[in-house]
Amino acid sequence: MTSRYRWVILAVGATGAGAFAALRMGLPALGPAIRAQYGLSLTEVGVVFAAVAVGVMLTLIPWGVLTDRAGERGVMAIGLAGTAAALVGAALSTSYPGLLAGLLVAGMLGASATGASGRAVVGWFARSERGFALGVRQMALPLGGGAASLALPLLAGLGGLRAAFLALAGLCLTAALATAVLMRDAPPSAVATAVDAPVPTRDRRLWRLGVGSALLVAAQAALLGFIVLFLHDARGLSPALAGAALAGVQGAAAAGRLVAGRRSDREGLRIAPMRRMAARTTALLVLTAVLAAGPGVLLYPALLVAAVATMTWNGLAFTAAAEIAGRARAGTAMGMQNTIVSVGGVLAPTAFGALVEASSWGLAYGALAIAPLAAFFILSPLEGEEDERIARREHRLARARSHPAMEASAA
Repeated sequence: MTSRYRWVILAVGATGAGAFAALRMGLPALGPAIRAQYGLSLTEVGVVFAAVAVGVMLTLIPWGVLTDRAGERGVMAIGLAGTAAALVGAALSTSYPGLLAGLLVAGMLGASATGASGRAVVGWFARSERGFALGVRQMALPLGGGAASLALPLLAGLGGLRAAFLALAGLCLTAALATAVLMRDAPPSAVATAVDAPVPTRDRRLWRLGVGSALLVAAQAALLGFIVLFLHDARGLSPALAGAALAGVQGAAAAGRLVAGRRSDREGLRIAPMRRMAARTTALLVLTAVLAAGPGVLLYPALLVAAVATMTWNGLAFTAAAEIAGRARAGTAMGMQNTIVSVGGVLAPTAFGALVEASSWGLAYGALAIAPLAAFFILSPLEGEEDERIARREHRLARARSHPAMEASAA
C-alpha cells in the first residue's frame, strides 16, 4: 500500500467526522422546529443542543483508549452505525425526554469518529503536512454542519422533524460503511514513537490545552447554537434564511480551518496561532454585543465574522494534543482533549439561553467574550513549551541523521 493512500484515509476520516458534525453543528438549524413541536423555552432548547455534547463528553476518552488499542477502522464503523440507530430512535420519539435520550445516545456513539478519524490522519501524515491534513479533516465539520443547516429546515418543513433525523441517520450509516471498506492502519514507517510524554490523563499540558479549548468552544457553541434563533426572533428573519446564514458561516469556517492548518505548518507552531485567534474572537464578540440591537447593515457582518472566528482554531488544538502525546497515545489524547472541550459545549448553550432570557442578546454576547479572553491567557505557558518541544525534536532529528538506524524513531 503506497503513501498515496493517505489521501483516501483523509477522505474517509473527513467523511466520518463530517457526518457526525452534520448532527452536532446542523442541529441548531432545527431550533425553531424543535421549539414549536415540543413547546420549549430557550433554556430547554439549549438542553436539546447540549444533549449531544453530553453524550460526546461521556465517551470520548473510552473511545480514544479503544482506538489506541484496536485501531480506527472498527471503532469508527461500529460507532457511526450505532449513531444512525440512535437517530432513528430520536426520529420515532414523540416526547421531549425521548428526544433527549435519542440525541444523548447518538452523541455517545458518534464520539467514536472524533478521536479515531484524527488519529488516522496523524498516523498517515508527517508533521510538515499534519496541520494541513487535520485542517482538511476539521474543515469537514463545518461543511457537514453547513450542508445540514441548509437541508434540515427544508426536510423538517416537508416531512417534519422525523424526516430530518432520518436523513441524518442515513448519512451516518453511509459513513460507517465507507469506513468499514476503506479505512486501513498506518504503515509502520509513518508511525512516530519517540515522544517523551507522560500518560495523557496525567499530562498537565494537555489539561491546560483542554481548558483553553473548552473556553474557546464555549464561545463557538453558544454563538452558533443560537444564531438561528437570534436572527429569527430578534431580527425577524425566516427560519430558512436564518439557517442559510448559519450554513454560510460554516462554509466560511471550513475554508478558515484549512488556511489556519496550512499557516500553522509553515510556522511550525500550533499554540501561538490559537492565541491570536482567541484575541480576535474576543474583540469580535464585543463588537457584536455593541451592535446587537443596531442596524442590520452593521450587525450582520460583525455577527457572521465573529461566528467564523469562533470556529477556526479547532484543528490546531487537535493537532497540538496529538503532537504533545505522540502517535501511540494520540487517540487517548484526542479523546481527553475533546472531553474537556465538550464541557464548554455542554454548559455554554444552556447558560447562554438562560442569560438571554434573563437580560438581553447584547449583554449575553458581551458576557460570552470573557471566554476566549480567558483562553488567551490560559494558553500562554504552552506557547513557550511548544518552542522547547520543537527544539528537542530537532535535536533528536539531527542525531538521527548522524545515526540512520535511529531516524525512524526520531521522526
